[in-house]
Amino acid sequence: MITIDAKNKILGRLASEISQFLIGKHKADYVPYKNAGEAVEVVNIDELGVSGNKMDQKIYYKHTGYVGHLNKKRMKEFPKAELLKKAVWNMLPKNRLRKERFKMLKIK
Repeated sequence: MITIDAKNKILGRLASEISQFLIGKHKADYVPYKNAGEAVEVVNIDELGVSGNKMDQKIYYKHTGYVGHLNKKRMKEFPKAELLKKAVWNMLPKNRLRKERFKMLKIK
């Protein structure tokens, strides 16, 4: 298990680092069709940083599929753990191993 300290790290850079460990690209025997990654534990998530004014300005959209049901939330309305999960989820390859790899992420 790899432990990463999120203190004074930027959200996107941390998410890309975590996704590389989950995929297993840091190992010499990496192949894209096997789950050879390691479990990653992230600590001090409350001290995670975001560059610029994204906390106030960035908006996440979600549409339910019904007319007029577009939901908007600002970045500051989400807990930092959920923001990191969203970022890592979107950085993993979109294939059958995605769920399996994502389950190896533990946030404390």
